[in-house]
Amino acid sequence: MRFNLTFFLLGIAFLAKAQYQTRFEKSGGKQTPTYEEGIAFYRQLAKNFPQVQMQEKGATDSGKPLHLVLYSKNKVFDIKKLKAQGKAILFINNAIHPGEPDGVDASMMLLRDILVNPARFPELDSVVVAIIPFYNIGGALNRNSTTRTNQAGPEEYGFRGNARNYDLNRDFIKADTRNARSFASIFHDLDPDLFADTHVSNGADYQYVITLDYAQKDKLGGPLGDFNNKVFLPYMYKHLKEAGFEATPYVNAWGQTPDKGFVQFPDWPRYSTGYAALFHTIGVMTETHMLKPYDQRVKSTYAYLHGNIKFLAAHRKALLKLRNETKEAVKKQEKFAITWQVDRSKPSTIAFKGYEPEYIPSEVSGLPRLHYDRSKPFTKDIPFFDTYIPLDEVTKPEAYIIQQGWHNVVALLRLNGVQMKALEKDSEMDVETYYIDELETPKQPFEGHYWHTSVKLRTEKQKLAFKKGDWYVPVNQSTNRYIIETLEPKAVDSFFKWNFFDTILQAKEHYSGYVFEDLAADLLKKSPALKARLDEKRKTDAAFAKDGNAQLDFIYQNSEYAEKEYMRYPVFRVVK
Repeated sequence: MRFNLTFFLLGIAFLAKAQYQTRFEKSGGKQTPTYEEGIAFYRQLAKNFPQVQMQEKGATDSGKPLHLVLYSKNKVFDIKKLKAQGKAILFINNAIHPGEPDGVDASMMLLRDILVNPARFPELDSVVVAIIPFYNIGGALNRNSTTRTNQAGPEEYGFRGNARNYDLNRDFIKADTRNARSFASIFHDLDPDLFADTHVSNGADYQYVITLDYAQKDKLGGPLGDFNNKVFLPYMYKHLKEAGFEATPYVNAWGQTPDKGFVQFPDWPRYSTGYAALFHTIGVMTETHMLKPYDQRVKSTYAYLHGNIKFLAAHRKALLKLRNETKEAVKKQEKFAITWQVDRSKPSTIAFKGYEPEYIPSEVSGLPRLHYDRSKPFTKDIPFFDTYIPLDEVTKPEAYIIQQGWHNVVALLRLNGVQMKALEKDSEMDVETYYIDELETPKQPFEGHYWHTSVKLRTEKQKLAFKKGDWYVPVNQSTNRYIIETLEPKAVDSFFKWNFFDTILQAKEHYSGYVFEDLAADLLKKSPALKARLDEKRKTDAAFAKDGNAQLDFIYQNSEYAEKEYMRYPVFRVVK
């Protein structure tokens, strides 16, 4: 009998696969593992295969450590050495919302298949795979079968909020949680070339099993944004279609039906892909559709992740070169967009596969309710508004100065790879200073914060005294986008908007009106300019003219007695 090596190897792979069968497979695609089962699975792979290493990489709010699983075909796990060898890095983040566990199962099976049947994955000669098995461990431990009310499986799953009830996909820039801080450390250690964050969507009904919520091309910017839009995304859509899972952009159609078109979801830095874009990494949130069977959702996620590996192998050199060039270019970039708006004059057109929406009487209220008629599928061209234009731009300063008392801000900058130096002695410097003239704050908190909007600033040039130990942050780094989008107070997800500096919005000293009256009268006698400004305001503001306390406060705020720190933003711009 002739020995057939191919069939022998296939048989070995089949037996090995059976040995590492997942709960998803054993249940016929209906169940997902518990946190403990998932971690035990990866531990077993790391024990039995030298190409896998499992590491504890920092704390989470749950009290349990965050794990990172690395696959390196050449058994080298030092990231600097791997990058020196020219390897590309794919970073996969799972269970940020543990009620959306598709990526948990897809990643387990993908890594298992890579190990037991390596001949099927020749691309991994040049690609390293990094996996966070469960990012939101607290949510994964809070297991139930009811909180994903609209979702078709699995039978049990975790909860969206973490151990402190944070939505971790709103926490990347503000990093309130231990999870987010550990993630940032991992992210910068890896400096990934592609990033995948696995999710399940809510919202409209349509024919697709999977949609892609990807880095917005204009915000990602420049040649890297073009590469994302013209090379990476077309490759992934083609790959998914060939794998049996035709895809479309994430259907961001809240408040309307998608047959009329929709706007690309804005990936602000609070979200994973927006955060990754600040550091020149192409990121995608896979969004499988909640109403599709769980086994199909997992298989489509598997196909997407496999496609990332294939893409990196095929385009590795071009992407690595482009990322390095972008990191150098941003060091010299002069202008930065900090807020954006959709350009509705320049929609793309996509052939969208949906179901006819209709309004039928509700059995609950008797009033019209939305219903998607699956017996009426359609394919039609619809507008997709995927172009964003800058609303506010700033010219970068030579540096920012942060007073050392704001150690929480300094810590986050350092965590995210920002280089800075402490002033070696007390110094006076010419700086641009922002004052907060107006802002709006909601009545209800959002992710633990009363997020500011409609911020209006006044800028003054001043010579100010700084102390030894205050921080000088030069804006000549590959992290310039992170520096500017966190420190410019009008930026969408600035630290100011997330309440990091709210103590400046409250005066700490004041005056007794009956005492200040005499002093105010004396100030007006000594300052004709101040009196003229007061008289002008009386003429133009009738309510002010009738309010003695308001007039007294006007004089106070425009005198040397007013607090210097009140409404003064405590991050200062050093300009040439």
